[in-house]
Amino acid sequence: MEMVKCFMIVLILGLCHVSMAAPLEEKKSHRKTYIVHMAKSEMPPSFQHHTHWYDSSLKSVSGSAAMLYTYDNVIHGFSTQLTDKEAEQLESQPGILAVLPELRYDLHTTRTPEFLGLSQAAALFPESESASEVVIGVLDTGVWPESKSFADTGLGPIPSSWKGACESGTNFTSANCNKKLIGAKYFAKGYEAALGAVDETKESRSPRDDDGHGTHTASTAAGSVVEGASLFGYAQGTARGMATRARVAVYKVCWIGGCFSSDILAAMEKAIDDNVNVLSMSLGGGMSDYYRDSVAIGSFAAMEKGILVSCSAGNAGPAPYSLSNVAPWITTVGAGTLDRDFPAFVSLGNGKNFSGVSLYRGSPLPGKMLPFVYAGNASNATNGNLCMMDTLIPEKVAGKIVLCDRGMNARVQKGAVVKAAGGIGMVLSNTAANGEELVADAHLLPATAVGQKSGDAIRDYLFSNPNPTVTILFEGTKVGIEPSPVVAAFSSRGPNSITSEILKPDMIAPGVNILAGWSGAVGPTGLATDTRRVDFNIISGTSMSCPHVSGLAGLLKAAHPDWSPAAIRSALMTTAYTEYKNKQKMQDIATGKPSTPFDHGAGHVDPVSALNPGLVYDLTAEDYLGFLCALNYTEFQIRSLARRNFSCDASKRYRVTDLNYPSFAVNFDSVMGGSNVVKHTRTLTNVGSSGTYKVSVSPETPGVKISVEPQTLSFSQANEKKSYTVTFSGSSQPTGTNVFARLEWSDGKYTVGSPIAISWT
Repeated sequence: MEMVKCFMIVLILGLCHVSMAAPLEEKKSHRKTYIVHMAKSEMPPSFQHHTHWYDSSLKSVSGSAAMLYTYDNVIHGFSTQLTDKEAEQLESQPGILAVLPELRYDLHTTRTPEFLGLSQAAALFPESESASEVVIGVLDTGVWPESKSFADTGLGPIPSSWKGACESGTNFTSANCNKKLIGAKYFAKGYEAALGAVDETKESRSPRDDDGHGTHTASTAAGSVVEGASLFGYAQGTARGMATRARVAVYKVCWIGGCFSSDILAAMEKAIDDNVNVLSMSLGGGMSDYYRDSVAIGSFAAMEKGILVSCSAGNAGPAPYSLSNVAPWITTVGAGTLDRDFPAFVSLGNGKNFSGVSLYRGSPLPGKMLPFVYAGNASNATNGNLCMMDTLIPEKVAGKIVLCDRGMNARVQKGAVVKAAGGIGMVLSNTAANGEELVADAHLLPATAVGQKSGDAIRDYLFSNPNPTVTILFEGTKVGIEPSPVVAAFSSRGPNSITSEILKPDMIAPGVNILAGWSGAVGPTGLATDTRRVDFNIISGTSMSCPHVSGLAGLLKAAHPDWSPAAIRSALMTTAYTEYKNKQKMQDIATGKPSTPFDHGAGHVDPVSALNPGLVYDLTAEDYLGFLCALNYTEFQIRSLARRNFSCDASKRYRVTDLNYPSFAVNFDSVMGGSNVVKHTRTLTNVGSSGTYKVSVSPETPGVKISVEPQTLSFSQANEKKSYTVTFSGSSQPTGTNVFARLEWSDGKYTVGSPIAISWT
């Protein structure tokens, strides 16, 4: 939810702690959870129902194992707990496609492990009754239904297409739902099988959100308009989701111990049955092949049902190859900044000032210069500079402001450590890992965060002055920050480590310092010691950018009910921007230089332009099956992923470069020498008025010639399709060379843009 501004920056920071999705360790009795993919069409005729066959297959290898879930939409199969030997025996049976160990996924917010903060998003779409027919499903930590963001004032009856319900549980009943929050369910069987029963003294075994993340993402995507929203007076204004009239359905799959793939698949299964139109998932999908990735598998089934799946790209940037959720049928969203900041200056005793950011609101510092100490000099621990728990010496900290270095533990926890040791304030310095990226936090004591360069200068002052002093000056909220947006350093980057010929992320959206609804069960920092309670919170991550796009996709679906998920994504991508109004290139905060398609994909979303894109690149399930053939997937792998008998045509030449994607990723072999030639074929569908489009490619690309044939495309009627081929002819270049360009089709009214990334490997 965010202040309504004409400058359409949709920013949702879904910095979900990007730990790679990891196989779970074996638990009690050496059993662990497996997801069993069955060839449903091979069920023996002696069974009347597929679930009876599943049960019989399971009992043939284990007399005690029980099915956790059975699946029919997302996969054909079930999940259960088995020993390694039982899993091996089961996989060897007829009709079993694969027996895969469960994975654990993590939320893409920097509050896990460290809490982040800052926010803003604006929505300009014309609202219509069709918008209230759209249902956005959110897989996350649940919902705080009392949040004003889920008020149903002015909404009509629940859409007749809706098949879902609200589930009762700890501190939650069906009465907590309304005409805005129309669905709420929780999925814990996989979590409990792996880690034991949900501890109801710490979290609700129900759809209720005790974490805050789920309420934040749901309200960002489709929260109602709430006037006078703020966090302690910061970011004051009207909070609103992207699709304020859309309905919300919440599927709680994430718990204190993580988000488990058996639960995620069960939630996606239910969401498909419930008839959601968009699925928003701000959680990490790891980096495994598509047929082993539960998010990719479930998303394929959703895509076939016409459901757009929007996922966060991850918060493992700025490292290359750090993306998650890269399947081409998933919309992958990175994060950028807003044009708003929360300045808090460090003023040193030598007269120098350094800019920082903070969301602290509480008792002010004494109005004078205060003694200043470096944490590394106030600790006996080798990592004392990091202000870890119980590492500061109270006698050296009491009554002073402490300089702590960022890293290891949560930023807000460092402040709590300083406070517990008797310190009265904190300056938090970035290190090389974070550079100049600043993230604002609602600290528990007067504190501000500064970039690496400022931190180095402040540290030099502390080391060179025998009696250093400092104070912090809090300036509130400042808007109109330029340049904006810039790509967030934490936002995960390409190239795509699974399929390098598919450019990811697809786009960026607001993800830094985003204001949206929050849980009443936890303070803004998420720390157990934080007793403050807020209606809205400011956090950051690709977890926040993902729901911005989810909400915008809902608006496009309302405006164009017949558009496929691929058409909606295409509209968002081909109208995205990569330049500021002054024609300067979008910046990357991590480098201080222009960002590239590996950072921002097609660019920053521009929802008003996306409403009427002129042309779209459409895709069907059959196109994606051809893509899997191009990857040389086996028949078993395709059946595991697509739940159908499908054989690649041996007489047909499948090429990944023929997937009708709205972007281009080209890979040349730097070892071959001489000329490399790669061809991409694309088809455009007219969704605007008739017109003749001319192609242009810019800028000039060193080492590669780009030609397009034909160079003009004429459309005379709606839904007319025209194809073209792009030929990339590359000369020999050193390994690791990357060049970037942009291809545009324009008829003078519409401009349909696609990013190009060319790499020599």
